Amino acid sequence: MRRSALSAYAMLASLLLCASAFAVAPSPSMPDTPAGRMLADWLSAFDSADRERIRRFRDTHGIEESVDESVAYRDYSGGLDLISIDADAPLALEATLRERDAGQADVALTLTLDPECPQRVAAFSVAPRPIPRQPEAEALAGLRQRVEALAAEERFSGTYLIARHGKVLAQDATGWADRERGRRMRMDTRLRYASAGKMFTAVAALQLVDAGKLSLDGTVGDYLPDYPNRDVATRVRIRHLLAHTGGVGDIGFWDSPELAAPGAFLAYRDRMRTHADYVAEHAKQPLAFDPGSQMAYSNFGYVLLGRIVEVVSGMPYERYLQRHVFGPAGMRRTGLAPETARIADRARGYTWRDGRWTDTRDLLPWRGTAAGGGTTTVGDLLRFAQALQTGRLLSRERLAEATRSQNDAGWYGYGFVVVGQGPLRRYGHSGDFPGTNADVRIFPESGYVLIALSNLDSPAAYRLFRYFEPRMPVE
Repeated sequence: MRRSALSAYAMLASLLLCASAFAVAPSPSMPDTPAGRMLADWLSAFDSADRERIRRFRDTHGIEESVDESVAYRDYSGGLDLISIDADAPLALEATLRERDAGQADVALTLTLDPECPQRVAAFSVAPRPIPRQPEAEALAGLRQRVEALAAEERFSGTYLIARHGKVLAQDATGWADRERGRRMRMDTRLRYASAGKMFTAVAALQLVDAGKLSLDGTVGDYLPDYPNRDVATRVRIRHLLAHTGGVGDIGFWDSPELAAPGAFLAYRDRMRTHADYVAEHAKQPLAFDPGSQMAYSNFGYVLLGRIVEVVSGMPYERYLQRHVFGPAGMRRTGLAPETARIADRARGYTWRDGRWTDTRDLLPWRGTAAGGGTTTVGDLLRFAQALQTGRLLSRERLAEATRSQNDAGWYGYGFVVVGQGPLRRYGHSGDFPGTNADVRIFPESGYVLIALSNLDSPAAYRLFRYFEPRMPVE
């Protein structure tokens, strides 16, 4: 339904709240009943992703579920398509819908109207149905078909890889690495990894902990004695920075209010070339909360870690990674070269703006940092996962510490996202930025490693494993 039609309808409903007639014609696939028309109206509002439209619908018809949760589910699912009407009565129905993105799960919807006031909803629920596990070959075949469909719709461009117990089961490259030059994506194309690079920073810091050069309980001031904010210097510890519980604030990007003026971000980007530059720019930010008391995802916290790695190790951050992380893992196609560097096999990033794909070169930081932003390949990320699991980068005890929850949020360790239980327990990290989306999932019990990189906006890479993970066999 168009916005103007909904507004008129909402005004009418406020005057005739208990009228049984609806102002909107039923969708052809919906029952021509009050319940069917209510479902059509709800689905139209939900799929619009318009927060105000969803709120008006809920307020008008008495649905009590959170607008925030509804909008979040719309973003995750990509919208819902009606598959079938499973039970149909004038004032009640049950229906099956299907997620467009995410896992393409079938969703059970139940809707009951108030018999005394049919424009009021008496009961409403939406719940994804469990997705049956599939044989491995069937799940992989389904993923390939899904990737083909997404690529045809320009909803995925990039590379992906699935391995289990060290054996590559599936991999492919699709889409454009450079639209202007007509260069196609290849398996060895370098794509940006965004915040997935926080795993590298965490490994570097924890290596220095094991070497006795850092302490998890050491403060920022112990390693940066001239740090200008004494509150941060004396109270924020290394473990806080690793777990995003330091409260140190964040750094600016192209969409930050303070950088919104024309040319402001480009000028800022040109100044922010090193970790020391970022620290000098942002170190005076006051603490947002008592260190350790809560979690707030902080790119600046990881930039600060990167600067500490440099000072403690005596070498630039990228050189440390090359010697102690990328080198030992065999990651020969991973690095943090400036965006001005000529790298023939580096993909361009594309964001959707004004109805077309737009190059993101003017939105990217000057180079990758300890918070993320370098380039890699899915093959190199598999080598990183294998080096972690075989103890070449961290001891098994230290890896176990890094990959269990280290804050009250329950889903973040030291540089790793940690979720799931048993064979579905996984660690890794995602990353997204305009024209960049990365997804790394390592399942230590079931042996899977799932890696996807895309040069399109989020959730391009996430779509692949939202489909595959619920279907993959875990026995």
